[in-house]
Amino acid sequence: MKRAIMIGLAAIAIGSATPAMSAGGFFDRLGDRIDTRLDARGERRHELLDARGARVDERLDAKGNRIDQRLDARGDRINDRLDNLADKARAQGHTKRADRLDLKGNRINQHLDNRGNRINARLDRRGDRIENHLDHRGNHVERRYDRFGDRINRRLDRRDWHRHP
Repeated sequence: MKRAIMIGLAAIAIGSATPAMSAGGFFDRLGDRIDTRLDARGERRHELLDARGARVDERLDAKGNRIDQRLDARGDRINDRLDNLADKARAQGHTKRADRLDLKGNRINQHLDNRGNRINARLDRRGDRIENHLDHRGNHVERRYDRFGDRINRRLDRRDWHRHP
């Protein structure tokens, strides 16, 4: 921002010090050039913030997916172990024990699946919130640079108009 202000002040100083420059729409061209450069800077900042938000969102999504997969695999291993014990109990004639082991394995597997889904969803929401925040911040920065460039351009246009009635 300091650089943009210095550019604007330098343009005003050059224009007031050199009357020969004011001929032929010098201030108009200078204002357009400053406005274009500030617009481009705002767009670059906006794109950088968008890219950063997308990277953060992707990283959190990947982390949530890894945790979800790990918990799903853990639940499946526990369920398989309890299913094997239930099969062994059935073979020995203990049907009630086998049914309890099956239900316990299914319940643990379902609990770990739900837990992984909740963690994954929470990290997804967090990533989306960060990405949206950086996107809005980028929009704000881009608009600020755009307004600042337009203001300098209008001032220089008015200055040029006063010099050439």
